[in-house]
Amino acid sequence: MITLNGQSYSLNDPVVLAVLVGAVVLLLILFMLVVTMRAAGRSARMAQPLAMQLTQLGGRVQALGDGQERLAGGLHHVSEAQATQQTKMLQLMEQRLTHVQERMNENLHGSARRTAQSLGDLQQRLSVIDKAQENITKLSGDVLSLQDILSNKQTRGAFGEIQLNDIVSKALPSDSYSLQSTLSNGRRVDCLIHLPNPPGPICVDSKFPLEAYEALRRAETKDQLARAAQSLRLSVRKHIRDISERYIIEGETADGALMFLPSEAVYAELHANFPELVRAGFDARVWIVSPTTCMATLNTMRAILKDARMREQAGAIRRELGLLFSDVERLGTRVENLDRHFSQASKDISEIKISADKAGRRARRLDNFDFEELSGDAIEQSVGSPALSD
Repeated sequence: MITLNGQSYSLNDPVVLAVLVGAVVLLLILFMLVVTMRAAGRSARMAQPLAMQLTQLGGRVQALGDGQERLAGGLHHVSEAQATQQTKMLQLMEQRLTHVQERMNENLHGSARRTAQSLGDLQQRLSVIDKAQENITKLSGDVLSLQDILSNKQTRGAFGEIQLNDIVSKALPSDSYSLQSTLSNGRRVDCLIHLPNPPGPICVDSKFPLEAYEALRRAETKDQLARAAQSLRLSVRKHIRDISERYIIEGETADGALMFLPSEAVYAELHANFPELVRAGFDARVWIVSPTTCMATLNTMRAILKDARMREQAGAIRRELGLLFSDVERLGTRVENLDRHFSQASKDISEIKISADKAGRRARRLDNFDFEELSGDAIEQSVGSPALSD
C-alpha cells in the first residue's frame, strides 16, 4: 500500500503497477539520456583528434592519389621510352646481325677458298712426298747396292780410291800428286804425293779391311767378339805389312807411307780398342789416317810443297829483284832529269814575266806620248844585259 497525496494505492492494483513501472522506465530513460549525453560529450571530445587525423589521412590519401597519378604518367612515359629504345635496340641488333652474317659469309667463303687452296697444296705436297718416297725406295736400293759394293774387296778399293781422289784434289795442286802410279818394283800405288827430298814421294793406299770390322760390329757373344777382334788384328797387321813392303822403297819413296781408311768408324775403333795396331803401324812407318786426319796431313804437305817451290824459285826471285832495283834507279834518274827540266822552265817563265812587264810599261808610255822616258829607257836598255832586253 502506497500513500500519495493523501490517497492510498494498492500495489496489487494493475493501474498502480503500470504507473509505477512507467515511472521507473521514465527514470531509466532519463538516466540513460544523461549517461548517453555525457558519453556523447566524451566521445565528441575523443573523436575530435580522430577527425583531425582522418582529415590529415584524407589529405595524405589525396596526395597519394595524385602521386599515383603522376607515377602512372611517369610509368607510361617510361614504358613508351622503353618501347622506343627497345625498337631502336632491335633495329641495331638486326643491323649488326646482318653485318655479322655478311662477315661470316665472307669468312666462310674465304675459308672455303683457303681450304680448297690448302687442299690443292696438300695434294701437290702429297705428290711430292710420293715422289720422295719413290726416291727413298730407290735410295734404299742404292744403299743395298753400296753395301754390296763394299762387301767386294775390289769395288771397296775403288770406293776408297774415289774418296781419296776427292780429298787429295781439294787439298793439293794437281801437279803435286799422281794417281795409280807404278813404282820401280812393279807395284801400283793408289796415290803418290810428290814431296821434295827429304822426305821424298809418299805413297797412299786406300784399301781397308772391312770384313773383320763388320764381323766385330755384328758380334753378339763374347766368343764371337773375341774371334772378330782377333781377325781384325790379323787383317790390319797383314795390311800394314803389305804397305810397308810394297810402297816403302829406299831411294825412291819416303821412309813412310799412309794407310787411308775411308771410314771414320773403323779409324775410331782402331784408336779406341786396338792401340797396339796403331803402334804396329808406327813401328812399320805406316801412318793410319781417316778422311779428317788425311785432310789435315795433306794441308801440312801443301805447306811443305809451297816452301819447297819458294826455295826453287829463290834464284828467279833474286833476279827479278835485281831487275826491279835497276828499274827503280832508272826511274830516279828520269825524275832528276824531269826536275831539271822543271827548274829551267821555271827560270824561263821568270824571264818571260820580266819581258812582259817591260813591254807593258813601254805600251803605257806610248799611250801617254812620253817619248823622253822612252829615249831614256832605250839608252838604259842599250847599256843593260842583252838577256834582259827581250
